[in-house]
Amino acid sequence: MKRDKRVNEKFAEGLCFKKLFFIFLVGSVLGSLYEEILCWFQNYAANGTWVWSLRRGVIYGSFNVIYGFGAVIIIYFLLRKERKWWQTFLYAAILGGVVEYVVGWLQEVVTHTKSWDYSGYFLSIGGRTTVPFMVVWGFLGLVLVKWVYPLVSSWIERIPVRVGDALFVGLLVFMVCDMIISWGAIVRQTLRHNDVPPFTPVGRFLDECYPDSYLVKYFPNMEHEDLKK
Repeated sequence: MKRDKRVNEKFAEGLCFKKLFFIFLVGSVLGSLYEEILCWFQNYAANGTWVWSLRRGVIYGSFNVIYGFGAVIIIYFLLRKERKWWQTFLYAAILGGVVEYVVGWLQEVVTHTKSWDYSGYFLSIGGRTTVPFMVVWGFLGLVLVKWVYPLVSSWIERIPVRVGDALFVGLLVFMVCDMIISWGAIVRQTLRHNDVPPFTPVGRFLDECYPDSYLVKYFPNMEHEDLKK
């Protein structure tokens, strides 16, 4: 009787794509929760009321993908060799700032929208990130590399291989579809704001299923560029 070679195999061992994808999901969920709790306290400080608002990067699921991408890049580059804690902090701050800047720039170019603008903030860098926020990225990266990743990595590797492979494929397809639909709906929203009618069945579908009243629940702080200028 032949033994299944996968009996002693670990799921997503090492810094493989499957492991990084699950890190992306965990980082996206934790990032969404962090933003929502932060806004919860900010609303109370400003208005004296506890108001919970969603802070996501996609429509379906509590995923703030900028944190997911940031977590993956920080883990991938900073776990390739042993570093002192201050080096991890410094590199995480730089990488986090670069991710935030690039994602903000891509959002403006592709969807003609902004979800944040730090132009009036202390030590702003192009309005897309700031030095103080990079310090926050440094702390988050240090916690991620030193404490969160080892724990999450061990949990991921305990998933049975067949179950893990099925989860990976299912969640990957879901996230790709989620991002395409979400960002397509945002692009279509920008076009609506600029009085551009839908000229394909896809545009008409997005207008009907994802009107402004629906999208504002998930992207309450998003600003749209005036394409007529």
